[in-house]
Amino acid sequence: MRIVFLEVDTERSWSVASIGPAFIGAFLRAHGHEVGFVRATVDAPDQQVVNDVHAQRPDLVGVSLTTRQWLRARHLVQAIRLRLDVPVIAGGLHATFAPEVVLAAPGFDYVCLGEGEEAMLDLVDALETHRPTDSIANIWQRGSAQRPGLRAPLKPLDRLPFIARDLLDEPTGTVHVTTQRGCPFPCTYCAARMYNELYASAGDEYGRRRSHDSVIQELLQLREQDRLGYVIFLDDTFTINHSWVFEFCRQYGKHIGAPFSLHARVETVNEHLLHMLAEAGCRQITYGVESGSERVRRGIMRRQVSNDRFRQVFRWTRDAGILLTANFMLGLPGETRDDLQQTLDLAEELNVADFGYFVFYPYPGTRLFQVCLDNEYLPADYLERPANHRESILQLPDLSRDDIATFYDRFTELRQRLYVARYGTLPAEAIADVAQTARTG
Repeated sequence: MRIVFLEVDTERSWSVASIGPAFIGAFLRAHGHEVGFVRATVDAPDQQVVNDVHAQRPDLVGVSLTTRQWLRARHLVQAIRLRLDVPVIAGGLHATFAPEVVLAAPGFDYVCLGEGEEAMLDLVDALETHRPTDSIANIWQRGSAQRPGLRAPLKPLDRLPFIARDLLDEPTGTVHVTTQRGCPFPCTYCAARMYNELYASAGDEYGRRRSHDSVIQELLQLREQDRLGYVIFLDDTFTINHSWVFEFCRQYGKHIGAPFSLHARVETVNEHLLHMLAEAGCRQITYGVESGSERVRRGIMRRQVSNDRFRQVFRWTRDAGILLTANFMLGLPGETRDDLQQTLDLAEELNVADFGYFVFYPYPGTRLFQVCLDNEYLPADYLERPANHRESILQLPDLSRDDIATFYDRFTELRQRLYVARYGTLPAEAIADVAQTARTG
């Protein structure tokens, strides 16, 4: 059977496609099925996407979805189904935590709840042999009133074949690697944590990590294929287990040595660990600061960490010779203008090489989504509004949309000012914006 995965870009095209289909595609290929890939870039017309999917001659179309991708994906799937009479399945965060919404939309026949490798194989095998598909664990079929049960997470992760990199659309010389699944932290704004809670409700432990040998062997294979230039580890928090990280540094430094970057939390690093990472080849770390207000960070986000800890860890990271990137959020329920000013002030004080700043959006499945729903902060038509990180859709009692927009502009100004001071030029996307304004007048 031939399965074609559709990657749906919104706002801009990310440097790498969704990681889930790359795992599932490799697993399906290992069991004798064919897998294809189509990327709907931001500027691709609907008809081009439909034609590209049609040319792949799929028996099943799969779409991995975040909430940000949902509206465009829904539109494209409807267009595809007008041309192709093939079933469509959605997986990923949005399908897992808003399955009823997805199944209510024309064109979607199935959603995959949670982990997808074994569930997708069962579905594909059933479709190929014309067997019923309404009682497959993790797979919810349109028209079925009964929510499916969850199968136990696949263990160990080393059982999985290495990801199908032709489904990632990676830039030349850069490879993306994951070493673990699951996140143990209780952050209220992040849906990744909710996978742990989803499986815990079924009596299973979702968090798992690959062996060092598995990770190193994948990287050695990439080197043999002349693809290993720079490694980006996609784990939400690479530095969770220090004993695992220490051994990784030893083996990576000995066998690989290519420069790499990762995501970490300041709660999970110390000075010694950072120097070990740098010696192994770590060149850049992204930390989530999120808020400069300790009240917001602790009381709303459930992150029990002080501003002083960020100052300390950022100093350690610089001393280790590792480039810093930070992420900030604004516009959360319960936040005030004073909280936003504290975040802006901390961003300026930390003076990192670059930073991201995002307007909060309540993703289904998160605790803050439920807070927004319960308190009627979401507009009645929120399901029809784009999910982006540039403007708020919330109706908050202590913070207006104009307040959030004003601080978003201040973050933009700060980032550009710091970037010019460090590099002598504006960030690439700001230069593109200026050029676009000049062309359109």
